Amino acid sequence: MKAAVIYEAGGPEVLKIETRPIPTPQAGEVLIRVKASGLNRSELFTRQGLSPGVSFPRILGIEAVGVVEEAPGAEFGKGDIVATAMGGMGRKFDGGYAEYTCVPVTQVQLVRASLPWETLGALPEMLQTAWGSLFRSLRLGKGERLLIRGGTTSVGLAAAAIAKNHGAVVASTTRRPDREQLLRSSGADQVFIDTGVIAEQVKEVFPSGVDKVLELIGTTTLRDSLRCAKQRGIVCMTGMVGNKWSFDDFSPMDVIPTSVCLTTYDGGPEDFMLTPLDELVEQVAVGTLPVQVRRVFKLDDIVEAHRCMEENRAGGKIVVLT
Repeated sequence: MKAAVIYEAGGPEVLKIETRPIPTPQAGEVLIRVKASGLNRSELFTRQGLSPGVSFPRILGIEAVGVVEEAPGAEFGKGDIVATAMGGMGRKFDGGYAEYTCVPVTQVQLVRASLPWETLGALPEMLQTAWGSLFRSLRLGKGERLLIRGGTTSVGLAAAAIAKNHGAVVASTTRRPDREQLLRSSGADQVFIDTGVIAEQVKEVFPSGVDKVLELIGTTTLRDSLRCAKQRGIVCMTGMVGNKWSFDDFSPMDVIPTSVCLTTYDGGPEDFMLTPLDELVEQVAVGTLPVQVRRVFKLDDIVEAHRCMEENRAGGKIVVLT
């Protein structure tokens, strides 16, 4: 099979296309003929050598969609369309940047709705992260005011659409005024131009603050996002497109306002299996859940795909087709 293999940490060029043996599934595993996989920033960090415990060589890719080739335990039938994500893919074992991947059955979901591969490939990790952040960590309720910090990320766009369908009032941020229409088309009722400090802007529109904040940029804006929440509001840090996980100097009494709750979301395979993926895919198929697939590459062009992701040129999800 064709695969993109990494032997050492570095820039996009360390991803090498080569021929590898097709994996042999054991009991409790599924061999998937990969049709598409979405790119994720966690793969960028792994490529850069920033993921603890990952050894090289490795085939990256924390998600994939495709067709079941073999399932020794008969949990799935040959030809079933499935999606998989997380659980060590592309880290502990080889992942989705290949024509085949072999994964545990405990992290595979059957997909019944019909979508083009480039659309379906964008969904597993993105929808899991958006849905899990909104409903597991933030416990978003109908009519609540939600602020999405980092709204033009693929997860931010998906979260806005899901939250809007749920009946929330959605506000999203972007650093670029020309992205406002993109945000509104994905479900945002209000758009804030992010200068790095937006709490005053938010309080002008929502004087008491918002009920919930989904923080997708990271610690570079988390302090300010906490100031956007109302008393007893919740802020969930899920992403780090700001490339910074930790505070240089963290004083909880100074950073966390009184009665505002701070939590996180980091979905594993159990969270993926709890995500109503087939239901969400059906919403995408009928057009009630808009999804922004911004760039599509072939596996042969994985270096350019990673370069596009690293330089934030996509403005939405990047998908790689085998």
